[in-house]
Amino acid sequence: MKAFKLNRYGKKETLQLSEFAEPVTGESEVLVEIHAAGVNALDSFIKKGDFKAFLPYKMPLILGHDVAGVVKKIGAKVSNFKPGDEVFARVADHRIGTFAEYVAVDEADLARKPRNVSMTEAASIPLVGLTSFQALIESATLKKGQKVFIQAGSGGVGTFAIQLAKHLGALVATTTSRDNFDLVKRLGADVVIDYKTEDFESVLKDYDVVLHSNRDSAILKKSLRILKPGGKLISLVGPPTPEFASALKLPWYLKFVMWLLSFGVKSAAKRFDTEYSFLFMRANGKQLGEITSLIESGIVKPVIDKVFPFDKTNDAMAYVDKGRAKGKVVVRMI
Repeated sequence: MKAFKLNRYGKKETLQLSEFAEPVTGESEVLVEIHAAGVNALDSFIKKGDFKAFLPYKMPLILGHDVAGVVKKIGAKVSNFKPGDEVFARVADHRIGTFAEYVAVDEADLARKPRNVSMTEAASIPLVGLTSFQALIESATLKKGQKVFIQAGSGGVGTFAIQLAKHLGALVATTTSRDNFDLVKRLGADVVIDYKTEDFESVLKDYDVVLHSNRDSAILKKSLRILKPGGKLISLVGPPTPEFASALKLPWYLKFVMWLLSFGVKSAAKRFDTEYSFLFMRANGKQLGEITSLIESGIVKPVIDKVFPFDKTNDAMAYVDKGRAKGKVVVRMI
């Protein structure tokens, strides 16, 4: 099969189109013929080596986390899928590789593709959908009438999270450039702040939840200050915490490193009587099935900025790296 491989970590490294053997399907795995693959900032972070301390990969590596396609083969213990089923997934860490013609996916990480969207649209959903679900429903337990601040509302996670938060009955504030105001308002944002000209700390107060996605430490501190006592800040960019290290069963020295990295923000959160946590989303087919229901009922709609052909995967990665995509970027194989 054809696949784009990474030979070594590095900011300037590009992916090489190469021939690989078709993935071997385990007893509990499904072989998916890939029709489209979502492109995420996570792919670039891994390419640069940002996560190699706790997500080490052997080279050469096929990148790609999001997939939509058709089941070609199933393992002996697979019971919920059959050849010909249209499916989508965020494949598990250490099993990534969707910038290819085929990928083997654990049955537990897979869900049926929403019937009312295309393969391209379906491929845009898994990572951002699961991130939003795990942040707002699982971690924050966001409730009707609460206030949530979702940073970078026009981005991949932002466009999904705004829609999910409105479905849950929350008041939603977000930041974006003025060019994207109409987009985020259509998705359901109640308060929209131009991050180029306005300081969100001067506008927002007593929020219940912040979904944090900005690596600027000053933004992190401001985000804590807009929370009400008992409020929760859920960060998608860190710093990572010892609790995260424990969940991944990392060695003690990495737990200690993460304790050092997160000590300042956790101490600040404690002073404000708020809670700080780091979310590194995980593959989950059951939750993805719930997301499928939201999409099929029209509650959440995919937002796609640009679609690239498979042979332009490096261009798609470069476009995502610019950080200006409105919604998601997708690579289409078929």
